[in-house]
Amino acid sequence: MKIRTIIFTLILLSVTIAAKKVKKETFSQEKYGIENKGTTLKIWFEKGTEHNHPLFAFWLADEKGNYIQTLYVAKSIGKGVFEHENRNNGSWLPGEIQRPAALPYWTFQRSILNERGTYLPTPSKPIADAYTGATPQNSFELTVTTEQPLNGKYKIYMEINQSWDWNEYWYNNKYPNDKEYKTSCQPALIYSANIDTESSYPMIFKPIGHSHYAGTDGSIDTDLTTITTALKIVKKVTVQIQK
Repeated sequence: MKIRTIIFTLILLSVTIAAKKVKKETFSQEKYGIENKGTTLKIWFEKGTEHNHPLFAFWLADEKGNYIQTLYVAKSIGKGVFEHENRNNGSWLPGEIQRPAALPYWTFQRSILNERGTYLPTPSKPIADAYTGATPQNSFELTVTTEQPLNGKYKIYMEINQSWDWNEYWYNNKYPNDKEYKTSCQPALIYSANIDTESSYPMIFKPIGHSHYAGTDGSIDTDLTTITTALKIVKKVTVQIQK
């Protein structure tokens, strides 16, 4: 009886160690704004069943939703250069490109004009390195420090978009003459969470709408009834103020 108990305990211990190892290998840790002297936030992003190389941005806003600063944005959007934009001599090469439908709500909220007269970052007017990075391919923990100390109530926004994510409503030929729509498919989704510097309790991001399907403007549509798999890119995202 004792031998069976010992064997069972060893098996359980092995399974627990293996589970922890898998979690460690697939849950990356990222840090941005580390040179800043402001408030540190922890964001936990747990990928969903439809997660497949999405682009996304996180940003800070005041209690009313007015943009304050970008906390993180995918490097390809933040620099205006995609790793696989040009195909030359049989291989894909990095190249400058504008993707207005990728994260339009963030770009219009940021509202900084580039040399082309649009709000998208370009190689000439990029997002600072402190807030851009490669898109994590798995669940991740994001540590971000704001430019200025926070005091009071704020909102944290996330916008996320995934190409080739069609459904019955947002199908390939819905807008046949709109090339930007075809880079977005189901429109970018916008999530938000409220934070208060008086509390260190983790707050959950909730979907509040989707962006314009082609990135023509910075509007938000709160009707999510046409959105299907795009709502499964993310399983859960939380944010917490670090005391």
